[in-house]
Amino acid sequence: MNNLRNRVQLIGNLGMKPEIKTFESGKKLVKFSLATNETYNNAKGEKVKDTEWHNIVAWNKTAEFAEMFLEKGKEVAIEGKLTTRSWEDEKGNKKYITEIVCSEILLLGNKG
Repeated sequence: MNNLRNRVQLIGNLGMKPEIKTFESGKKLVKFSLATNETYNNAKGEKVKDTEWHNIVAWNKTAEFAEMFLEKGKEVAIEGKLTTRSWEDEKGNKKYITEIVCSEILLLGNKG
C-alpha cells in the first residue's frame, strides 16, 4: 500500500504545447496542462460534460520524452504524484499552485 500514498493517474488531452526549460546543469523541466473530461446526466436528464484542467511538470528523461513527442491536443496517460508549492509575487502576496510531478507518460489515441 505504500505505493498508493501519493499516486495520481490521469488520461486526458494536452491543452498546450509543452514548455521546455533547460538548466545550466543540463537538467530539463517540462510544463504542460492536461484536460480530463467527465460526462454525466444532470437532474433534468441532460448530458453534461465537465472539463478539469491539471498542471503537469516533468523532469529529465520524462521531460525529454515530452519535448520529443507531445503536442497540443495529444491524448496521453500520465502517472505521478501530487505536489503543492508556494512563492511570493512582486507585491509580497503568497501564491500557491498544485501540480502533478509526472514520472511516466504513455501516448494514446491516433499514432498520426
